Amino acid sequence: MVGQGAADRVRARVGAAIFERVAGPRGPERRRVINEAGERMFAEDRPIRRVHGDSSMFIGGIRALLLQSLHPLAMAAVAGHSGYRGDPWGRLQRTSYFLAVTTFGRTGDAQEAIDRVRAIHERVTGTAPDGRPYAASDPRLLTWVHIAEADSFLRAHSRFGARPLDQAERDGYVADLALIGAALGVPEPPRTEAELAERIAEYRRELAATAQAREAARFLLLNPPLPLVARPPYGLLAAAAVSLLPWWARWHLRLPLVPVAEAAVVRPAGHALVHAIRWATTAPPATPAA
Repeated sequence: MVGQGAADRVRARVGAAIFERVAGPRGPERRRVINEAGERMFAEDRPIRRVHGDSSMFIGGIRALLLQSLHPLAMAAVAGHSGYRGDPWGRLQRTSYFLAVTTFGRTGDAQEAIDRVRAIHERVTGTAPDGRPYAASDPRLLTWVHIAEADSFLRAHSRFGARPLDQAERDGYVADLALIGAALGVPEPPRTEAELAERIAEYRRELAATAQAREAARFLLLNPPLPLVARPPYGLLAAAAVSLLPWWARWHLRLPLVPVAEAAVVRPAGHALVHAIRWATTAPPATPAA
């Protein structure tokens, strides 16, 4: 029992550290908001809750950022307005809250978060390095960001999730996320996995590795703003994310394709690390009364 108590204390400390980093200083307040009683956008049995509540989202999030960076106009908007280099943790915390409140929170709170993001998008405009104008509210760019996230979260959960979805559930996840995408202004978001794959293929001719995209990849993969002790586990998450990218995305970003090493080392290590995060961020089971 002493050993179990020590393990539970370690679990609590590590879980609290992860929560603080991902949720930020407003994390406890936001958790209370999300847990308030009321009507939700998604019922408890919906696939989106299983995917977004799993630790594989850490890998899916990194993959999504890498994939999104390949659209030059989307990347220009991120580079010019998101503050991903100056305030990367703030961006992570805002994104994690948006995903949490729209997936698990009350309908009114979810709609408030969606309205806030739409208002921000209306103010994000500029000119890309190649001279083309961009606007974050452009339906074409909104769609790319949406499908890159949907594909990344789904693939990460399929490879590293605790309970992978069957085909009907995978389609259900895409349909669930489509509700959020449509609310954000995405026109006719895909609602099945097959439609998602088709939509991504349609964007291939628009994608390229700009200098901004390669700089973002270096920042995400090689120079994350982390203490030295956290770099090795983050490196495993990043390697797992890269392993899930399609070959053409790796080619654009000049990322190596080493299938043998990925199968033998990266995937098992990724599974182990995601399991450890899941263990740390899940409350231990209640001890039966003596």
